[in-house]
Amino acid sequence: MAYVSGAPDVHVTGRRIVATVIDGFVLGLAGGFLSQLFGFDFGVSGWSLTKLSSGGNFLLLVVAILYYVLMEGLLGRTVGKMAVGIRVIDGETGASPPGIGKAILRTIFRVVDAVFGYLVGFIVVLSSKRRRRVGDIVARTLVVRGR
Repeated sequence: MAYVSGAPDVHVTGRRIVATVIDGFVLGLAGGFLSQLFGFDFGVSGWSLTKLSSGGNFLLLVVAILYYVLMEGLLGRTVGKMAVGIRVIDGETGASPPGIGKAILRTIFRVVDAVFGYLVGFIVVLSSKRRRRVGDIVARTLVVRGR
């Protein structure tokens, strides 16, 4: 892990953005796979907002929650974080992975961070001394550079 003044390097905002895009792509692929497997129609069908599939969207929501909780809780990183060389650590102990409990908190608060296309999370990260989004603050985690 790279250190700045003895502390973990938390200045990874650009990498976090790229990781989020990659994770969105991974979850999109998972959605496409589940759609083909179960015949669900995820999201907008024919660009009509009146044709949303609640069953398929619920299944994708469960998959997304499990993806973030298990990957970050057990490995400290998602596929996107692996690709850009960052990981989640326990902000109090420095341990990685942070554990399932902290990963659940981070994931629950993605709802807040994701408002306006992750604009809330982005603003909070930029204005936070330790570069933490709301989910990181609540879970007491950090995203740091390191493989």
